[in-house]
Amino acid sequence: MADLRTPSPVDLLADAYLDAHAALNPIEATYEGISGHDGELPELSPHWLESMSQLRQDTLAGLVTAAPVDSTDRVTIAALRDELELAEEIHAAGYALSNLNNIASPVQTVRDVFDLMPTATEDDWATVSRRLRAVPTALAGYIESLRLAASRGDVRAERQVLAAATQCAKNIGPEGFFATFVGSANGSLPASLRADLDGAAEAASTAYVALGEFLRDELLPQAPAADPVGRDAYALFSRSFLGARVDLDETYAWGQEELARITADMQATAERILPGSTVREAMAHLNADPARKLDGTDALQAWMQEKSDAAVDALAGTHFDIPDAIRRLDCRIAPTQTGGIYYTQPSEDLVTRPGQMWWSVPAGVTQFSTWGELTTVYHEGVPGHHLQIAQTVYRSALLNRWRRIGSWISGHGEGWALYAERLMADLGYLDDPGDYLGMLDAQSMRAARVVLDVGIHCGFDAPAEVGGGAWNYDKAWEFFTAHCARDDAFLRFELERYLGWPGQAPSYKIGERLWLQLRDDARARTPDFDLKTFHRNALDIGSVGLDVLRAAVLGDLG
Repeated sequence: MADLRTPSPVDLLADAYLDAHAALNPIEATYEGISGHDGELPELSPHWLESMSQLRQDTLAGLVTAAPVDSTDRVTIAALRDELELAEEIHAAGYALSNLNNIASPVQTVRDVFDLMPTATEDDWATVSRRLRAVPTALAGYIESLRLAASRGDVRAERQVLAAATQCAKNIGPEGFFATFVGSANGSLPASLRADLDGAAEAASTAYVALGEFLRDELLPQAPAADPVGRDAYALFSRSFLGARVDLDETYAWGQEELARITADMQATAERILPGSTVREAMAHLNADPARKLDGTDALQAWMQEKSDAAVDALAGTHFDIPDAIRRLDCRIAPTQTGGIYYTQPSEDLVTRPGQMWWSVPAGVTQFSTWGELTTVYHEGVPGHHLQIAQTVYRSALLNRWRRIGSWISGHGEGWALYAERLMADLGYLDDPGDYLGMLDAQSMRAARVVLDVGIHCGFDAPAEVGGGAWNYDKAWEFFTAHCARDDAFLRFELERYLGWPGQAPSYKIGERLWLQLRDDARARTPDFDLKTFHRNALDIGSVGLDVLRAAVLGDLG
């Protein structure tokens, strides 16, 4: 670990907020690698939401009188203020109270946090048992919040309620997650602890039964059929995920132009792979290539690790500064089966838990094609999320703890990861036309969802290719499947995600656009511009809102 920065009063304020936030939200504490809260869960009740709001208000009041001592403090003040003010706007609008969707609401996070809990020792399993015992209280508080929001006329769309209720069922009973999770415990555990684990798992399962019944029987009848949230709400959500204000009309038009550019590049690449073919025919050709196939999840995990390690070795010291302490990235098969690939950051000490890349393999899937996934390894690993996040955790000599482990803006983080994919293509690591087509296919999906997400929620006219006029689910499905070559189950889940989590999915591609614009502007302002130096300076700022990042990199923060 690097030397510690001598804390300023601003640092102390930000770090006090981080610690108080971790105590109130133990789920986020676990994801951030902050120890001391792994046996707890947040209450999720209206009272808890008010406590979170009060913490934000108290911290904002402290920022008013905080005197910066250096440029680092000025960035901290701007970034923390923007993040807290946006969260307060969302809270005041009631959106935190009614939070429900198919991917990132308490329905999922209460369950998913167990994936990150260590299970190697008896003490680990005792901690798991305490957290399992907290599930009923957390979900009861969540029901209370949803019920209060409903009493005010705020219920998420019925599509999201149904999806969440269906997910609840996967955690219930002897075949559900909690029972199978504790069933995997080492057989040498004391009988008393095993009995406690079984009882705690049953209590957690029963709590999900109650949540599922509430969603179906009470909330669903009150849920609106319409998915769009409207332009005003969307603008707020977009700002929260980007940390930047964008012109939504211009962004919608740009999304369609960017998608057309990618589509043309895909066709040209298909010609290189199989002359005279369509893009889908070229993909089928790649899928049939034995040299591009992996059999079984063990082979998949080993391939991920090999490609990740090779990227670290190749890029360290040449295109990026990669400290030795973060060169380890563990590639793992996730215990879930959603089909997603994701990254979890290392623990604060960079020792207890390394950075981890997870692949959630759908049930029954045993064969994998590498051409479509190499770009994802770069997205989640190096130079993507692992480089970005782990090196920020490492920079204790430069940044306070909140900047290093508590600040995460989707547009910054996911925008960087897409930027990293494109950079690897520019550096020659995707010169194989199959691997390059895989990158373009991922980019096509990211551009398509800018069009879908912004267009549907803001009420813009649909593109001519699906008949124009008002968006509806059928047009969205036709548009999405035309521009994304994935299986139907994945695409259905993704489309539901965009409908229920407005503003988040576009933050990837819009974030990449803002990163590219920042690089171009920095090059124009810097006579001796050096790309490696630009990357180091920009990443050393940490994951802040993209407006703050731009001002900090270009020296416009004051």
